[in-house]
Amino acid sequence: MKPIQLANPTLRRVVHSKYIDIVGVVLVTVICFYRGFHETIYYQGGIQFGIPLSSFSDYISKGAFPIGLLSTLGAVVSLLAARMIVKQQNLGNLIGVFTTVNSGIIDYLFGNHSAIITYPLTFIIAILATKKWSEGEQVKKADAKYWLLIALAFIVSYTLVFLGFYWFGTNIKNQFFKHTVAIIFGISLVGNISTAFKYEQTFLTWSFYNLAQIIKNVIQGNIANIVKYVFYIINSTLTFFDWRLNGDIKQNPNVK
Repeated sequence: MKPIQLANPTLRRVVHSKYIDIVGVVLVTVICFYRGFHETIYYQGGIQFGIPLSSFSDYISKGAFPIGLLSTLGAVVSLLAARMIVKQQNLGNLIGVFTTVNSGIIDYLFGNHSAIITYPLTFIIAILATKKWSEGEQVKKADAKYWLLIALAFIVSYTLVFLGFYWFGTNIKNQFFKHTVAIIFGISLVGNISTAFKYEQTFLTWSFYNLAQIIKNVIQGNIANIVKYVFYIINSTLTFFDWRLNGDIKQNPNVK
């Protein structure tokens, strides 16, 4: 097939730039370590901050979980996976299958008790995305199925999140936090399934998701994710216009 001329080749080059990858990784890593987030552990049923790395081996031998280090590492890896998806590389979806497990554990320990039943669904969708992209899925405009997806996503989200808090977090009385988690999960469902089917609106959805994630992580005090999602907002906004204007990468195989 003859390559189609890009509507905005400069935007495509910016979105696909390796320098954005580097800036994202450095930004997340430096700020996490500067704020001492790597010194956070989950120990004896609670989050403890400011634990020096020299004491980690002792705490871990007593059953502590290095939630700060794993959250920082997970933020870096998921950022790189997201950048691969931006460039329409299926490896990003495959990595997302594994980072979902790490993210689910950390989200649960930071207080999202519904994570135990919501993240498995995200895990399944990541597998679906990997399969669909391997079969040659291409960027397309929203159709009737897309709008039905939005409605079903929020029904499923509220159902799972509130069941999760009821079953596993009955002592949590912060209703704002519960609704925040449900809305974020609903948006993420739309974003993940949109990614699987490569809708143009995929990264518009992720822009809203990233904004909502900042609000949630401010509540949770998860510094690594706050920094990560600020970067993601910029990344997702640029990618939305790239997918919308420039289309599928397979139509322009010679454009880097």
